[in-house]
Amino acid sequence: MRGSCLCGKVTFTIEGAARPVVACHCTQCRKTSGHYVAATQVDVDRLHIEDGGSLTWFDSSAEAKRGFCSTCGSQLFWKMHSEDRISIMAGSLDGDTGLTTAKHIFTDTKGDYYNLPD
Repeated sequence: MRGSCLCGKVTFTIEGAARPVVACHCTQCRKTSGHYVAATQVDVDRLHIEDGGSLTWFDSSAEAKRGFCSTCGSQLFWKMHSEDRISIMAGSLDGDTGLTTAKHIFTDTKGDYYNLPD
């Protein structure tokens, strides 16, 4: 599976299968994405990134960091500092992925302007 940011300066390849998509409605994800985040996940060693110098990491909390393109602003990755797995924003993947959304998390902090299925 391949993906990239909007401007194409950050590209990546995922080796093998990725976890089903999880939609996160926490306040941090909503503020960084403008809505909510939908992301898949793989072991760090199965994600190969070519960034051309545009990939920037932001420590969004004491526990995690977020990777984005400093040229176009595309949010691409989320990673817990203590884990060997990395989340990849599903919208950054190219073409058909075959992935499905498995669950929604932190729904108690979702925005009031949208509804979720039961």
